Amino acid sequence: MASLFLLLPIGIIAVSTASIFIKLCDAPALIIATYRMVFASLMLIPYAFCKKTGSGWKKKEMGWLPLSGVFLSLHFAFWIASLKYTSVASSVVLVTTHPIFVGIGAWFFLREPLGLHLISGIVLAVLGSGLIGYGDVAISKDALMGDGLALLGAITASGYFLVGRKMRRSQDLFSYILPVYSTAALVLIVFSLAFQETFLGYSPSTYFYLILLALVPQLIGHSTFNWALKYLPASMVAITILGEPVGSTILAYFILGEGLTPFKMMGGILILAGILIALRKNKTT
Repeated sequence: MASLFLLLPIGIIAVSTASIFIKLCDAPALIIATYRMVFASLMLIPYAFCKKTGSGWKKKEMGWLPLSGVFLSLHFAFWIASLKYTSVASSVVLVTTHPIFVGIGAWFFLREPLGLHLISGIVLAVLGSGLIGYGDVAISKDALMGDGLALLGAITASGYFLVGRKMRRSQDLFSYILPVYSTAALVLIVFSLAFQETFLGYSPSTYFYLILLALVPQLIGHSTFNWALKYLPASMVAITILGEPVGSTILAYFILGEGLTPFKMMGGILILAGILIALRKNKTT
């Protein structure tokens, strides 16, 4: 459908802003993740009052909703923490390796075939991601910790997309994202309390960026991809999000002053080529 090719680029641009807003916050990673999901959930509540949502859920499906929310909360907890230790490019590159895990998981759990176009697109996009981060990764304990956290973020993101693909086949968007985002918010609140993080006392600019984080990359970006899961395989939606390193690297260059190297530019071209090839699979089948 034509709207997919209009809305997916908007989703990519929206999620590309996440790492910038996170870097501009002076709060701990868990607090940033918690406020992101709490604010996003609160913004959805007025719509829930206006529209009856979730009435079509079957009893056996209800257990999948909190599982998706747990995966989402872990994804943000790991990935946002990684940005405290390494650069935007390195973190986003590693967290967007999730198409590898999603493709394998979709084939194993959802019986979605891995066609030649999709496999080729994954290979090109992952190679592009590697080029973007090649000249940016510093060899240090902090960088290695950040890399590991970003990789854990990729693994948990794959679980989130796989569950979303399963649930979105039969339900409307808001019936899915409201309970999932709310569950993620509650889990992150528990994590923050367990680690004795402080919820108040940050700068006004930090709270402003936290609101933007909930509105732009979460409600616009993630919700766009959740919408697309009804119409596209999980592996294809995941590879589309590989456009995020391109947008994040460009924004980091202009806003944060992080360097834009030839490796990053070449990597961006490979990622975009991979996305186009993967989407071509959907048009020809």
